[in-house]
Amino acid sequence: MRESATMPGTRVEPPWDLDAWRDCARRALVAGIPPDAVSWDAGQQAGLIAAPDLADAMPVRTVPGVPREFLLLAGAVLCHRDAQRHALLYRMLWRIAMGERQLLERATDPDVHRASVLEKAVRRDSHKMKAFVRFREVLGQDNAFVAWFEPGHFIVDRVAPFFARRFTGMRWSIRTPYRSAHRDGALLAYGPGGTRADAPPDDAQEALWQTYYANIFNPARLNPEMMRQEMPQKYWKNLPEARLLPGLVSAAGARVRDMAARVPEPPRRRIPAARPATLPLQRMIDGPDSLEAIHAEAKGCRRCPLWAPATQTVVGEGPADARVMVVGEQPGDEEDLSGRPFAGPAGKLFDRALAELGLDRCTFYITNAVKHFRFEQRGKVRLHRNPEASHARACSEWLQRELDVLQPQVVLCLGATAARAVLGSGFRLMQQRGTWVELGNGRRAMATVHPSWVLRQGDAAAREQAYRGLVDDLARLLPPAAPAGINPPARPSRTLPGP
Repeated sequence: MRESATMPGTRVEPPWDLDAWRDCARRALVAGIPPDAVSWDAGQQAGLIAAPDLADAMPVRTVPGVPREFLLLAGAVLCHRDAQRHALLYRMLWRIAMGERQLLERATDPDVHRASVLEKAVRRDSHKMKAFVRFREVLGQDNAFVAWFEPGHFIVDRVAPFFARRFTGMRWSIRTPYRSAHRDGALLAYGPGGTRADAPPDDAQEALWQTYYANIFNPARLNPEMMRQEMPQKYWKNLPEARLLPGLVSAAGARVRDMAARVPEPPRRRIPAARPATLPLQRMIDGPDSLEAIHAEAKGCRRCPLWAPATQTVVGEGPADARVMVVGEQPGDEEDLSGRPFAGPAGKLFDRALAELGLDRCTFYITNAVKHFRFEQRGKVRLHRNPEASHARACSEWLQRELDVLQPQVVLCLGATAARAVLGSGFRLMQQRGTWVELGNGRRAMATVHPSWVLRQGDAAAREQAYRGLVDDLARLLPPAAPAGINPPARPSRTLPGP
């Protein structure tokens, strides 16, 4: 902070900076200067001008703490162009310090209401900057781009970090009438404002962008009033696609009539090719199975109707020499979208339980008894439905072939569907969970509850109890404790000990 050259006091520079304003406001507050005794300059640089001895003021009280919400609100309000914003925030700070700790909760309070209006305007202007900044390539420079934007408020410092995170490897500048932001590929810096001539008028990519925009423009959904609300016309002069809007809007009616006159066509979707009937014979000719071959064939499976609404087949994942094979029930919503088993909330809970025991998921081969997601559509939400026995039977070949290729020492079944697929229909999960079952050839299996069952428990206490039971069952994968007097080796965190 520095002294004003024209009047005593302390300047807020830049006037939209939260730390600069907070320093001035704190010094006025500890000096005991009430809001009506402080005059904030309404110009570009706001300063305290009614306290000539402010720079040398001695604290008369300790600085009170303020709610974090107030600082967040102040950071946005300071970016507004309202000339009274500094005084408004100091008045609110004074009231909070004088005992109105719940001030921000009173939405009808005039000061709170005004600050909320300013904050909303800044937030909207920030959103528009993120949406309507258009970078243009600088000719003759490698990977260098410049954008011109005319914000309604002092938001450059507030929004520039968004572009720094989004375009991490690009050298760019955003120039506005009052401020500019620059990133050299590593550092973000700020400078004075400029003019429209500081940015290129266009570049080679604009024709491609305009072609794309014209092709995605939907005349049947044209709503000029709503479009002007979301993309105010003051921004149009700097948007290359805006040049197309008059023509697209005028032709919208004719295009809609043409669309209505066309013969309706049924929707088309890409359906993966069916699995050739000669694959088993080909496998016999080529030699033994591999996980890659199993996965490729499973992706063409049509043995049950679950493939039709699912996004994709979710095959197993993990090393081919894994000593433990984990069998879940079926993919969930996130697994169906990502194509990876145990990628959703249940998978994260499973990972947490393994980490607690010092086990690493990367050493396991993880798959499901059923390879497609069974769900019920409720609006935009897909609700999980348990697979039926027929679905598990249809997928039994893929599970058996995975077992044959991997030859794991231990098979861990998570959930009743997985337990029945590996241990037979007579297995009773809740009565036999956590017990070892010999499968022959030195292979053992154990079943426990599925992590999703833990997540479905009614309250926090029940979920914690269920989670502890799951961890206790998984602890049986660890080696037995060493006899008394023998110091066992430290448990490795990245490898799985033998069963």
